[in-house]
Amino acid sequence: MSAVYILLCSIPVFFIAMGLEYYIGRKRNRNLYRLNDTINNLLLGGGQQIANLFYKLFLFVVFVYVYKNFRFFTLPDTWWSLALCIVLYDFIFYWAHRWGHEINIFWGAHVVHHQSEEFNLSVALRQSWFHHLLAFFLFSPMPLLGFSPEIFFAAGAIQTVGQFWIHTQLIGKLHPWIEFIFNTPSHHRVHHSRDPKYIDKNHGGILIIWDRMFGTFKEEETNDEITYGITQPLQSWNPLWANVHYYVSLWNKLSGFKRFSDKIKIWFSRPGWLPDYAGGYQAPQPVDRIKYKKYDQTVNTNLKWYAAFHLGVLSLGLVAYMYHFDELSMFYKIIFAAIIFFSMLIIGGIFENKKWIWVAEYARILLSLFALNSLYWFCYINWFAVMLSFSITLALGCVIWLTVHYLNNRVYYISH
Repeated sequence: MSAVYILLCSIPVFFIAMGLEYYIGRKRNRNLYRLNDTINNLLLGGGQQIANLFYKLFLFVVFVYVYKNFRFFTLPDTWWSLALCIVLYDFIFYWAHRWGHEINIFWGAHVVHHQSEEFNLSVALRQSWFHHLLAFFLFSPMPLLGFSPEIFFAAGAIQTVGQFWIHTQLIGKLHPWIEFIFNTPSHHRVHHSRDPKYIDKNHGGILIIWDRMFGTFKEEETNDEITYGITQPLQSWNPLWANVHYYVSLWNKLSGFKRFSDKIKIWFSRPGWLPDYAGGYQAPQPVDRIKYKKYDQTVNTNLKWYAAFHLGVLSLGLVAYMYHFDELSMFYKIIFAAIIFFSMLIIGGIFENKKWIWVAEYARILLSLFALNSLYWFCYINWFAVMLSFSITLALGCVIWLTVHYLNNRVYYISH
């Protein structure tokens, strides 16, 4: 089974698990989810999957080339080679993940996963659009050792899916032997904390033994209240800004550096590093729990429902896009990816009360109508009439919904 199919089969399980976590949390009087935060997590996860589809067009070719021409061994595609590949993949993942916290150029991508100020299963899906591309070279020993591309990418998908369940507050500490060997929710809550005593700890993927071996393990303290997120909160629901904001911040610091070598050094230094003449290393500060407030904005309920509805449509479209990706021409690969990313920006803009969302949404609807119906006209002519009728009905419903809301609230949005 390919990596894409493993992920596609996992999507329904992800949503069911999130629904159960939300329900159990409410039964225990714990509000674990916020709509804007959850939707933002899902948008970033969806964007990562699209980015990976394009990266793998390149990365798969590179992997195959190295495997065919430079491998030292030839391993069969069996259950034991897959199991071995998962363990070695997890070991390399530990170092890729650790450097993702200790080196600025990698942290600038990985920071996306830590931006949420909540900790629930949806956070597992919140992923960088660039980190896999930056870190892929670290996995170059795998084809040299004789793991086939199919085994390698399947192991990567299994390793990704295997980390989903550890993003929850509802599971306490497990049996000591499980806690000793495997990464668990208790260990991963530590990893997502912004409290100084927990920062840069517990980098393991499926296994926690790497942290114990290399000195980065930290036990979750009993009855300890954890603050989640990053030391300088993102304060935005824009998925594109979430992926680039740290690099923009680093770039803006360069103008204050006196030496060219420091302008290079900062990219490969640990987060918080500055030259001595610019203030030196800035250590993470404890959270002021009295003043601290999670980022939020008040949004009209009708628009929240509109955003949630389009997240559902977007999710179905993303699944279809991933499933049919190899069948699409490059033109349709690009245009549908553009529509999905454009939709993500609009949904993020809704939760920030951006005034441009109105024009952008009308443009997105027109672009979607053109892309879908031209595809069916050229590739699925027998279903063209069905798609034309369905897409126009859906588009008109969205236009009416959006226009009525805009007219009813025009004064409010102009004033803001």
